[in-house]
Amino acid sequence: MFYRFFPLWLVVVAALFTAVGPAAAQDDNRSTVSVSGEGTVTAQPDQALVRFGVVTRAETAGAARTQNATAAKTAMNAVRGLDVPEEKLQMERLRLQPQYEYNDEENRRELVGYEATRQVVVELDRLDVLPQLVADVVEGGANELDGIDYRLSDRTQFRNEALREAARAAREKARLLAATLDAQLGSVRTINEQSFDFVRPQPQRARVEMAKTTSTGQGEPEAYAAGEIEVSAQVQVTFDLLTGPDR
Repeated sequence: MFYRFFPLWLVVVAALFTAVGPAAAQDDNRSTVSVSGEGTVTAQPDQALVRFGVVTRAETAGAARTQNATAAKTAMNAVRGLDVPEEKLQMERLRLQPQYEYNDEENRRELVGYEATRQVVVELDRLDVLPQLVADVVEGGANELDGIDYRLSDRTQFRNEALREAARAAREKARLLAATLDAQLGSVRTINEQSFDFVRPQPQRARVEMAKTTSTGQGEPEAYAAGEIEVSAQVQVTFDLLTGPDR
């Protein structure tokens, strides 16, 4: 009689595959339910990025440039007067453009002067001084308010809460579907974050030629009300679905 001998480790591996294989296959074939969940929280902004435009016009390029530098410096000093730290101020590059008007008699465009434009950017950590800041800067030399971008100094806590809300919504939706179809919700299989967004409020006006002031010279607070920032998140979650004997 001929005997064939196998190494012991091969026997052990074969036994493991025999025992685990059917269970793994059964687990892979288990029913699942995939749902999306959305979560939204609101927060009061505590910072603002304010952009002012300093625009000057003159017959010559040199005069327009000089007038713009003077007006921009005055506007920056007005900001400093509200105790805004120097590192929170930024003066952007000067843009100088020729200005033309059409001469009907000559049937051609004629150079009538130059326009100099510079933007002053202020990062503000105290929203209570925003109306006064706008009034002072416009009075000091800026003649356009190009935009106010409201922000949160700490975005993490609101992002996390929106994600929690989205996860809870996904679980509730999955439970509803499972119960409706006479099944039971099992363990979580996968979680995927699909989207995340901050929707910032906009002021009542994004661009003005001159900031309104009250009779006392203060900026109108309601014109720059911050409103709320909406933080939203969406997740995709897959759960095991227990039906029949699995329940």
